[in-house]
Amino acid sequence: MLSPPGENLNFTSLCNSALLNYYCQEGYFHHVRAAADEALGRVGSDPVFLFYRAYGALRTENKVCFGTPGLSLIKTFSDRDAILELDAKMKEQRKTAGQQALYFAGLFLWHLGREDKAREYVDRMIKISGGGKEGLILKAWLDLTCGKETHIKKAVKYFDEALQEGHDVFALLGKAQYFEVRQNYSGALETVNQIIANFPNFVPAFIKKMKLQLALQDWEQAVETAHRLLQKDALNLEAIRMEALHYLCREGNISELILQHTQTLVEKASDLASDNAEFATELGYQMILQGKEKEALKWYKTAMTLDETSVSALTGIIRCQLMQGQLEDAEQQLEFLNEIQQSIGKSGELSFLRAVLAMKKRKRQEEVIALLNDVLDTHFSSLHGFPLGVEYFEKLNPDFLLEIIREYLNFCPAQPASPGQSASPLLKHCASVLETVVKTVPGLQQAVFLIAKVKYLSGDIEAAHSNLHYCLERNPSYADAHLLMAQVYLAQNNTKLCSQSLELCLSYNFEVREHPVYHLIKAQTQKKMGELSEAIKTLQMAKNLPGMRKPTASSKTKGKRIEIDASDRVSVFLELVEAHRLNGEPHEAAIILQDAINEFSGTPEELRVVIANADLAIAQGDVEQALTMLRNITPEQPYFVQAKEKMADVYLQYRKDKKLYAGCYRELVEKLPSAHTFLLLGDAYMNIQEPDEAIEVYEQTLKKNPKDPALASKIGKALIKTHNYSKAISYYEAALRSGQQNFLCYDLAELLMKLKQYEKAEKVLQQALDHDPGRNVINLQQNIQFLLLFVFSARELQARVLKRAQIEQLDAIPAQKQLAAEICAEIAKHSTAQRNYEKAIKFYKEALVHCETDNKAMLELARLYLAQDDTDACQHQCSLLLKNDQDNEAATMVYNYATLSQLIDLLRRAGKLEEVPRFLLMAEKHSSRTKLEPGFHYCKGLYLWYTGEPNDALRHFNKARKDSDWGQNAVYNMIEICLNPDNETVGGEHFLSGNSNSTEKQESVQLAVRTAENLLKELKPQTIQGHIQLRIMENYCLMATKQKSSVERALNTFTEIVVAEKDHIPALLGMATAYMILKQTPRARNQLKRISKMSWNPIDAEEFEKSWLLLADIYIQSAKYDMAGELLKRCLRHNRSCCKAYEYMGYIMEKEQAYKDAALNYEMAWKYGNQMNPTIGYKLAFNYLKGKRYVDAIDVCHKVLEAHPNYPKIRKEILDKARASLRT
Repeated sequence: MLSPPGENLNFTSLCNSALLNYYCQEGYFHHVRAAADEALGRVGSDPVFLFYRAYGALRTENKVCFGTPGLSLIKTFSDRDAILELDAKMKEQRKTAGQQALYFAGLFLWHLGREDKAREYVDRMIKISGGGKEGLILKAWLDLTCGKETHIKKAVKYFDEALQEGHDVFALLGKAQYFEVRQNYSGALETVNQIIANFPNFVPAFIKKMKLQLALQDWEQAVETAHRLLQKDALNLEAIRMEALHYLCREGNISELILQHTQTLVEKASDLASDNAEFATELGYQMILQGKEKEALKWYKTAMTLDETSVSALTGIIRCQLMQGQLEDAEQQLEFLNEIQQSIGKSGELSFLRAVLAMKKRKRQEEVIALLNDVLDTHFSSLHGFPLGVEYFEKLNPDFLLEIIREYLNFCPAQPASPGQSASPLLKHCASVLETVVKTVPGLQQAVFLIAKVKYLSGDIEAAHSNLHYCLERNPSYADAHLLMAQVYLAQNNTKLCSQSLELCLSYNFEVREHPVYHLIKAQTQKKMGELSEAIKTLQMAKNLPGMRKPTASSKTKGKRIEIDASDRVSVFLELVEAHRLNGEPHEAAIILQDAINEFSGTPEELRVVIANADLAIAQGDVEQALTMLRNITPEQPYFVQAKEKMADVYLQYRKDKKLYAGCYRELVEKLPSAHTFLLLGDAYMNIQEPDEAIEVYEQTLKKNPKDPALASKIGKALIKTHNYSKAISYYEAALRSGQQNFLCYDLAELLMKLKQYEKAEKVLQQALDHDPGRNVINLQQNIQFLLLFVFSARELQARVLKRAQIEQLDAIPAQKQLAAEICAEIAKHSTAQRNYEKAIKFYKEALVHCETDNKAMLELARLYLAQDDTDACQHQCSLLLKNDQDNEAATMVYNYATLSQLIDLLRRAGKLEEVPRFLLMAEKHSSRTKLEPGFHYCKGLYLWYTGEPNDALRHFNKARKDSDWGQNAVYNMIEICLNPDNETVGGEHFLSGNSNSTEKQESVQLAVRTAENLLKELKPQTIQGHIQLRIMENYCLMATKQKSSVERALNTFTEIVVAEKDHIPALLGMATAYMILKQTPRARNQLKRISKMSWNPIDAEEFEKSWLLLADIYIQSAKYDMAGELLKRCLRHNRSCCKAYEYMGYIMEKEQAYKDAALNYEMAWKYGNQMNPTIGYKLAFNYLKGKRYVDAIDVCHKVLEAHPNYPKIRKEILDKARASLRT
């Protein structure tokens, strides 16, 4: 008789058994076999592991290898007689079975899903053993997995009983599972950590931990655990899946390449099981995602052939039929599915297809919206109870939610809401759904883009801009985002930035020229700039684009037809009508309008044309005709609300009739009663200065939507309008007591400030900040608003204090001015963070009015000018900074080394490096400890590097190298100096020294590369970007060897980085440099041209400069001097100390035999190189000689020979000739 389980199981066996049970429960039967084989290899012929091996084989192949008499009851399914005989034998043995036999019988039955029978065996085993530990653990697992609440409650008691006898991995795993079922993920994680502490090699614990961290929405820790898992098991599928999930959800969208990979995998699965309908259905869905509806339909039909009852395959067929316009067929299939819905359960996708069908059949808007609302309710209800994990993301199906949002947007206004106008409630609904998607899947750029679109249409231009900026930061080539950004800038009346966005859009996607929206925005920009004739030409071009006319039965188009929304098509026509009207061409406007009437007759967009026709009639003075047209639009039709708003506007503007104006909105409420129309009526009353009526309407609306804080805010503002301030204050306070959202605090505080009740305002804001310290983004944004209100109120108060001080307390003025400057600087700092640079500049200037010697404000102002590409203003600011009295106490700012390092960079870019030593000397004099400070050595190293003294720079950087604050940057700079001490254009072919291939030179390079590689080992980046930067530097080291295999390896790495982040400038420059070293100049040029089209930014300033110089080098080789010159001017615009740019300019002038101009450029190169580079000295002296400036040539020769006595040729070819020329 075998001993009971546990008696002969050591520590490793416990883990092995738990591991096998884990694999059985997860359904990993190949893993079961493999783990059992591995255990048998270690412990020999153990019956337990033989059992698992047989079980794994049974579940994977329906057959087993025999190895023990105890397991001979499992044979082949085809041997019926043997099975009957063994069955009878087993019934006999069951009566006398011992503890172990009962335990494994129960365990086996549990794994097979026969919970009742398993419980019978386990209860007998516990009775025989007197409450044996293994029996209790298995009973607990049975209770936990049976799905019955009464049993689940008992499970934890059994686990705890078993654990009193010591740590058991299977019991701890069960207890963690119990907490997870109870959605106590923190408790589960704590238990899993106990497993890891006691059983550090138990891999499932790490898998469990990773999933629990994700359930707690701690992505960073989940990915870190995945990395640990992969160190233990490089092929762990769960860890790989977590990394893939992280990439998809947090880092980026699903690319076509990923879809191709997933399609290949499904195709392989389908090949292996060609009779599997589920695989065929999945292939159909893959085709839908790629826009291949014909292939999708083929696969869905294949799935239906394999399984006639497949609802998902039939659903896919209906989707394809709707996409192909086969509405009758789709309707019949949907009716069938609708009839059997009770048996199959309610499906969000089926509801969605019904909504799409209703819209395509032009059903009433309310009917379609009701169906879409039902889709969302059904879809989100299916997510209840699921923790954040793979299954949750599958059920969330963000792409499906985006499809629903796009359908909603068909019923939203095509133009943004005007200031003060209430946005469509549909837009609020869309925003709510999209915020849920983005919170869960922030890397889904389409979702962020759609939020931006919804915010834009809602009139929230700032929020739209912020979301688009996020999109374009992650994907600068996102053409649709550039288009919408252009519309945002247009709404802000910023035609310059609008035009820039259009140009960027075109540079990334040339096909955008075929889309009318591009031309529409361009025309709107031209119209705003008063270029009406140009706008008309642009719109006529858009009107003639393919796809602008509705297709007829006889029309056939070659190639892919561009899909253009009807709303975009009608917008082009209506914008053209408006342009002709403004240009004084009413006849042409009428012709285009008639074209639009013919084109859109019978479509929902027809009513937009009617409203535009009414606008034209008003412009021609026929107000009555306009009103007649608008009256003909009925409540059942789309755009009824817009028509009534237009009528109301006509009554107010042209008839001056406030009663009829309000009457239009009252009719809206009567015919289409909703929160939105009530809100419009309230806003209308406010517009005609009838706040009492507005309050009454708002209060009615608030009863229907008691939790709508926007309504509460409107009521408060209406009360303020009636000057009933005390009632407004009481109302706000009551609303806040009832739990209204925090932003009402802002309204109340603003009112109290207006009433000069500053202490009360401060108290309200402080309470708001204390109430919620900012647990999420929305609360943080509100808190920023509160703090800003604090700051702005402080600014107002400080202005009053200053006025009083000038009369009452003259000696307090300097301190009060300093405080006023600090307040302005805080507002400017916030504006900079919001990228509102103009506002930031305004407040830094105001700070300098209060305190002219505020060097920090001057420095920040200089940086802002640089960021705005205004180098002249930046230089002027630096000049003012340098004029400050060095004894002035404010000049102590230079002792803040972070600021000093920024100042050195600014002075370099402004062409004023000669001013830096003064600041370094001031720092030295300030304290005897300065020369011991790592920050000081870093700043000095920076200056020496910029002025062509790499060896001294290395010495100073080395002194900062071990410092926690300065070390990382110092090491990076040291590596760059090692790899390129002479600041050459790496990869460039001009200016290469003649001895570049000498043995001495090669040995020097090898030593430098080894030093750089050793320095790289000291870098410990803490961020993703830091790791990428480290990879780039590692591969620059590879390139520095100039060995083909190493350069190709570097090229592969740079390419990987660019694939992950399309416009990563350092990686693109790395690719170009590698191509140049490999003599593949055209490929290098292509990458450099990509960079040259991008907008400059301070972060990548060095890489931009290097790429422009390298591209200029390539153009110079091709004698394209004009193109090279433009790039070099760009370098100098951003860095007036760019020695290499002046050197190239000098070379171009020299080639053109313009020796005086060449000498001027070489002079600048010589100056900014601190007269250290003998090559530039030689060229300058040569051009002085050619320009007959013999004395200057001799002077330069002496300087070169003093530093480099053996410098070749300069004595014979220039010095002697210049002296001879002087004598003659």
